[in-house]
Amino acid sequence: MSTAVILPEADLATAVTTGTHEPRNIRRTRLANGMLVLTEAMPHMRSVSMGVWLDVGSRDETGDVNGISHFVEHMVFKGTTSRDARQLAREVDSIGGNLDAFTGKETICFNIKVLDQHVTKALDVLADLVLNPTFTREDVTREQGVILEEIKMDEDNPDYLVHEIFTQSFWKGNPLGLPILGTAGTVASFTPETAFAFHRARFTPRHIIFSAAGHLDHDTFVAEVERHFGRLATVTALAEVPAPPPATHAKITLRRKRSLEQAQLCIGVPAPAIAAPERFSVYLLNSILGGGMSSRLFQTIREDRGLAYSIYAEMNPFRDTGTLSVYAGCAAEKAEEVIRLTMAEFARLKNEPVSEEELQRAKDQMKGNIVLGLESSSSRMSNLARQQSYFGRFFGVDEVTQSIDEVTRESVQQIAQRLFRPEATGLTLLGNLQGLKITRDHLAC
Repeated sequence: MSTAVILPEADLATAVTTGTHEPRNIRRTRLANGMLVLTEAMPHMRSVSMGVWLDVGSRDETGDVNGISHFVEHMVFKGTTSRDARQLAREVDSIGGNLDAFTGKETICFNIKVLDQHVTKALDVLADLVLNPTFTREDVTREQGVILEEIKMDEDNPDYLVHEIFTQSFWKGNPLGLPILGTAGTVASFTPETAFAFHRARFTPRHIIFSAAGHLDHDTFVAEVERHFGRLATVTALAEVPAPPPATHAKITLRRKRSLEQAQLCIGVPAPAIAAPERFSVYLLNSILGGGMSSRLFQTIREDRGLAYSIYAEMNPFRDTGTLSVYAGCAAEKAEEVIRLTMAEFARLKNEPVSEEELQRAKDQMKGNIVLGLESSSSRMSNLARQQSYFGRFFGVDEVTQSIDEVTRESVQQIAQRLFRPEATGLTLLGNLQGLKITRDHLAC
């Protein structure tokens, strides 16, 4: 077994201030094999949340194995060299733990939350399922059936489906456009060998961040992590030439589905990457446009005109690009009006600075969400991994709120002018459209 090595800059007791709150006690240690361990001690908590985060996801796949990240995320729960699926479930239940996992475009995460007295047991279970999956042929066949049903279920969900169609069209020809679940064809083609090949290539120290937050001691916890993960072999990273951000495709896509009572629409534009300097202006723009009950779209389209029950704007930032999109569900005969009103709000944000009152309301909403989002050990654990992965450093609440407060009416307007360009705007409509025709003229703003 190897011994943890603390690099000169790697083990930091970080006093990241949080305004009126106590400083965040964040520390990080890099093991000898290169794997990074992050912790945040929260002495007032009784819980500990821990997660294994891989910096790979569906956008790192090729078309012939699309869905393999999500498939392997499922498969590790089917059994290990020392526990079958039932034993894994019983052991987690016996300590009152919450064990979960998810796959995204750029991330796979396996996480567990337990009482502080069960950390050693929880870590043993988490490490076992991540490091020692068996991928038996019988389990692969069964899980293919499960995921094929999951794909069908999502195809029956119109909110999900319109977003998926939009994404595939907007990022056409790039892995960002590939569905996280894969397709029926790719999932059906997976074998134990496919799963093992992905596991060997991706579950390596250079791809893993282990983060934890709660009632724990950093040095003791690192020793436990090293006992399990220290045996992972160091893999020399290949020199990677940074690829340019993927091109977007501002298409108008109309997909007819007669069984739907509503038309589902998604309008989107390219947006900055997750770590872009102007990110706070973009987030506030998104909030003002459609981020809550007081937002412009909610008030104009739902409250004033009663055209939709659900309407919102959302940001989807990635490591090198992103999207800002608007979703609405409405009667098919009202879709054209909803599009027109949405584009009018785009134009108003471009042509008129937002009021100080509206901007301040968005700032207060954003700051409140940030503080409330750090109140659990699970959210702190996730926050650690994401900040390390995308920024390589940790931001305190004071620093973030200062950046939010520095956003001006002018910077929000400038971002709107940069993003809301008719030639860059994509639209997807899904439903019983009954001859509805939408042209590029409808997207003028």
